[in-house]
Amino acid sequence: MSRQIFLDTETTGLSPDAGDRIVEIGCVEMVNRRLTGRHLHFYINPERPNNEEAVRVHGLTDEFLSDKPTFAALVDEILEYCAGAEIIIHNAAFDVGFLDAELARCGKGKFGDHISGVIDTLLMAREMFPGKSNNLDALCRRLEVDNSHRTLHGALMDAELLAEVYINMTRGQDALLMDVEDDNAATGGAGGDTISVDLSSFQLPVIQPSQQEAEDFAKALQDLDKASGGKTLWTAIQNVL
Repeated sequence: MSRQIFLDTETTGLSPDAGDRIVEIGCVEMVNRRLTGRHLHFYINPERPNNEEAVRVHGLTDEFLSDKPTFAALVDEILEYCAGAEIIIHNAAFDVGFLDAELARCGKGKFGDHISGVIDTLLMAREMFPGKSNNLDALCRRLEVDNSHRTLHGALMDAELLAEVYINMTRGQDALLMDVEDDNAATGGAGGDTISVDLSSFQLPVIQPSQQEAEDFAKALQDLDKASGGKTLWTAIQNVL
């Protein structure tokens, strides 16, 4: 089972080393590339004032946060939810730095001690789209993810958007195969058994692509090959042939 968690935080400022703290954490779970709907979301009392610029970004005022639980009160639940999962974060160094600082205050080691690893979608996006803006809003526009409701930053909302962005960024051959498996399960018997169909009697026409279609296909393969680090199956098969 592949369990991944999309995670985002909002903070009082930009530097955990300067004492800035987490004020919101949002997590979205995905198992075997399927979003489960099992989210984790907390507003957190940072036990210190917000930076004014930070409030303009996330809108979480000191007054609003004053009656919320502290990170120390929530740490066990957060770690239990994240335990053993692969964590996907946009600009991971920022969020992991804050999580490490919060965990250190609680005597819980580092965030990496509790998870299987971290994927940074900002680094992925810079490799896939070099020279372009790769913040979350730009990726939503580029990958056709609706972010029209994002007027302020919010940890859970941004984690949900990141999940859609990541699925679109990594939607390649594996995802297409999974779609076929889902279709088989939907039309199969109990337990989603696959139906075997004899296709030998079918005479299927071969339709050649237009020049534009061939060029678009070649470009799509090039993007997939780059995103997979040269592991695209189609390219490997063509090289063998």
